Amino acid sequence: MIPREPAIETAPGWQARLHLRYAYRDGKTVLIERNHIGPLRVQKALYPEGGSICHTMVLHPPGGIAGGDQLEIGVDAEPASQALLTTPGATRWYKSGGIESNEYQSKGAAAAQHVHLAIGNAAMLEWFPQENIVFNAANAELSTVIELAGNAQYLGWDILCLGRAASGERFTAGCVRQRVELWRDKRRLWLEYGTLRGDDDILRSVAGLQGATVTATLIAASQHIDKGLLGRCREVAAPREGQTGITALPQLLLARYLGHSAEAARHYFIALWSVLRPALKGVPICAPRIWQT
Repeated sequence: MIPREPAIETAPGWQARLHLRYAYRDGKTVLIERNHIGPLRVQKALYPEGGSICHTMVLHPPGGIAGGDQLEIGVDAEPASQALLTTPGATRWYKSGGIESNEYQSKGAAAAQHVHLAIGNAAMLEWFPQENIVFNAANAELSTVIELAGNAQYLGWDILCLGRAASGERFTAGCVRQRVELWRDKRRLWLEYGTLRGDDDILRSVAGLQGATVTATLIAASQHIDKGLLGRCREVAAPREGQTGITALPQLLLARYLGHSAEAARHYFIALWSVLRPALKGVPICAPRIWQT
């Protein structure tokens, strides 16, 4: 496992862990191990597109993450297995007690979610959680580490909403720290760290978020990304609202959305997924039914 930075200190809260392991047996991907501590669960394995690909719903029954909560999700996809994981709804990060302005360094317990995805040779893992909604005055830390072995493949996204824009709430206090690392055979392919503070000019700067309340990233990782794939993705219709961009790097394709609609970001990413999955794995997409509810 790639070492990560120590988690920041937090006050007592929910301590939840979930570990899943998938294996490919007799032409079918099976969930052979699921261990949990605290309020993290999975429903039964689903096979809406046949046995080769296992769909799994990750559940957090409390429905939101409060100051002091620590969530850890670990997934091991053994060689040749294929799994898709999603969540039933948005994850809400509540205001941390004690933060009335940007005093998160000394007040307000931090909440954290750490995701570790290990993908074996010839395996493919798709990680499609629904959006994270960070309430004003929240103190949140989100990290995702993806480890690929051999010719493993990964498709995943994260969608971050700052404040509850639909309720007229703006993110003017608190802090969000994000970290994404992607490795192949212990060689780092991608690293992105970010810190967004409620009083930071970067939220409004033309060189930053430009006042947008939703920022989202899609990552596709494969040893072999066809040169024409970038062009086909750029032909996908962008949402009418917001800005988008797509970049190809060695073994990676990255798509971005910046705007005010998590729904627009998700629909755009699903459209890209419909191009990427057939190109990388040779099978069409099959959207989880929960996305339609």
